[in-house]
Amino acid sequence: MNKIIIKFLTISIVLTILVTLVITYNFKQNNKELAIHNANVVSNVIKNGITNYMENDNMKDIDSFLDSIKDMKDVNSLWIVRSELINKQYSTFNEKSPRDDIDKEVLQTGVTKYEVSNSLFDTTMRITIPYKADDTNGSNCLSCHNVQKGDVLGAISLEMDLSKIEELSINIFLTALVLIFLSAVLILLIFRKVLTQYSRLFKNLTESLDSAIAGNFKKVEYPIDLTPQMVTTMDNFNSLLTTFKDTSNDIDKKLKVFIGNSSSEDESKISILKDSKKIITNLSNLYQFKKEIELDSSKDEIYNRLSQVLINQFNQKNFTFVEIDSSKQKMEVIKKIGEGFYCESSLKDSPHLCRAARTKNDVMSLEFHNSCPYFNEKNKFHFCVPTSISKNIYLIINFVFDNEKELEKLKSNISFIKSYINESAPSIEVKILMEALKQSAFRDGLTGLYNRKFLEEHSKKLIPQANRENFDIGVLLLDMDHFKAVNDEYGHDIGDKVLKELSRILVETVRDSDIVVRYGGEEFMVLLINVKSLDNALEIANKIRVKVSQNDIDVYAGAKLRKTVSIGVSMFPNDSTNFESVIKNADIALYEAKNKGRNQVIAFNEDLVSSVDLF
Repeated sequence: MNKIIIKFLTISIVLTILVTLVITYNFKQNNKELAIHNANVVSNVIKNGITNYMENDNMKDIDSFLDSIKDMKDVNSLWIVRSELINKQYSTFNEKSPRDDIDKEVLQTGVTKYEVSNSLFDTTMRITIPYKADDTNGSNCLSCHNVQKGDVLGAISLEMDLSKIEELSINIFLTALVLIFLSAVLILLIFRKVLTQYSRLFKNLTESLDSAIAGNFKKVEYPIDLTPQMVTTMDNFNSLLTTFKDTSNDIDKKLKVFIGNSSSEDESKISILKDSKKIITNLSNLYQFKKEIELDSSKDEIYNRLSQVLINQFNQKNFTFVEIDSSKQKMEVIKKIGEGFYCESSLKDSPHLCRAARTKNDVMSLEFHNSCPYFNEKNKFHFCVPTSISKNIYLIINFVFDNEKELEKLKSNISFIKSYINESAPSIEVKILMEALKQSAFRDGLTGLYNRKFLEEHSKKLIPQANRENFDIGVLLLDMDHFKAVNDEYGHDIGDKVLKELSRILVETVRDSDIVVRYGGEEFMVLLINVKSLDNALEIANKIRVKVSQNDIDVYAGAKLRKTVSIGVSMFPNDSTNFESVIKNADIALYEAKNKGRNQVIAFNEDLVSSVDLF
C-alpha cells in the first residue's frame, strides 16, 4: 500500500509541476503580448501628439509632451529618433539620432523589435516601434515631408518595467502548485481507506497463490471492513481453489494410470498440471499413431512409423529394432538408426544370451557395474526395452547414447515410449501372422520349399526385372528317378523322407539368391538367378545330380537307400523370351534325360522338340 501511495503522490507532484509550468508559460506569453500592446498604444499616442504639434507649428513644446508620457506607470524611459530623411529636410530641428543598433535596425527595416532583460529582481522590456509616413491615415505626412508613402520617418523607443507582471506570474504559479498538491492529498485521504482494503485483499490473494503453487491449497482469509463486492470476489476465489485442487488431483490420478506411475506428495499442483498436459498431448499423439498403424499394410511400415516417432517426438538419434525368435533361436536386425547395434556380433549366433529378451525386463547402463556383459562400449550408454510380440517372438529396442544426460532424458520419457511400443506390438503380431499365412500359401507343406503358386506370382515380378537389368535365368527341372518304386516298396513315409532329403540337397547346393520350388509330386525346379552362362548352369545341375546319387538315406533296420535325379536345363531369354516356354523347354530336356537312361543332365536345343512331339 505504501508503494501505491508513494507512486500516487509522485504522479500528482509531477502532474502539478507540468500543469503549473504550462500555465506559467502561457501567462508569460500573454503578459509579453500585453506589454507589446501597451507599447503600441503609447506609441500611437506619441505619434498623434507629434503630428498635432507639427500641424500647430508648436514643436518647441514637444519635449514637455514626451516628459509627461515618461511619467506613465511602468514606463522607465522613452525617446524618439528621426530618420535621415527628416534630419535633411528640417535641419533646424534638434537632431535626434539613433542611440543604439536596435534604433538603427528599426529605422532601416521598418519592423518593430523588442528585447526582454531579466535580473535577480527586475524584468524589463526594450521595444522600438517604427513611425511610417502612412501611419496617420491621412495626407499630412506626405504634404509636410518630402517622402514616399511607407517611408520610415522615425521610431519611438520605450523601456517598460515588467517586474510586477513577473511577480504576478510567480504568485499564480505557487498558488496553482499549492492548490493542485492539496487536491491530490485530499483525494489520497479520501481513497486511503479503499486502498487499504484492496491492499489487504491483494496481499492475502498473493499469499494464497504462492501457497497453492507450493502444493498447499489454503483458502484466502477475509480482512475486516470488506465491501460486498470484495466478499464476493473472495468467495469465488476460494471456490476456484477448491475446484482446482479436486480437479488436479483427479486428473493426475487418472492420467497416471496410462503411464504407470504417480506424482510424489511434495510435487506442486502446477507441476502436476504441466505433467498432465504432457500426458494428454502424448495420449492424443498415441491415438493418432494407433489409427495410422492399423492402416499400415506391412510390419516394415509399422517399424518405420515407430522409428519416426522416436526420432521426431523423443529426439532419439541411435537405436536398433531387433526381433528374437526364442523357438528358432534366431535373431533378425529389423532397422538401424544411427551408429549401430554394438551387441550384434556377440548375439548374432546366440540370441538366447540377450539379457533383455531372457529376463523380459529393461536393461540399461549402470553407474558402478555393467548390467549387460555384451555391451562393451566404454564411452557409450545404452537402454534396452523388450516387448513381447507373440509367444516366441520378442522385439528388443536398443538405444545408444553419447552421455549420461541423454540416457536420463530417455528414462524420463520411457513410459511414453513404451506406450507407443505396446500399441505397436499387437499390430506387428497381426502382420507377422498374416505374413506367415501368406508364406504358408506359397510354401510346400512337406519340404518347406516354395510351391508352384509362388512361382506363378513371383515370375510376374522376376521376368520384368530380368529384362530391365539384362540378366539371364537358368531353369533346372528335376525329377526323382523311379520314385514310385520307393513308395511301393518302402511306403509313403520313406517316400516323403526321400523328397525332404532332395530338398535339403537343393537348398544347400544353390545360392541364397536362387529359388528352389517343388513343382509337383517328385518334380522340382531351380531358378538360377543371374547365372553367367549355360555352361555354369550345367555345372550346378551336375553338382546336384552327383550329390543326390551319393546321398545315403536311412530307411529302416540299418538299410540305406540311394536315389538319382534327371535334370533338364533351359535358359531365359536365350532359349525363349517367354518364361512359360522356357519351362516347357526344360521339361522337354528332362524328358530327353529320362529317355537316355536317367541320372543325366540335358540342356535344351531345338533338335529335341521333334522327338518329344513324336512321343
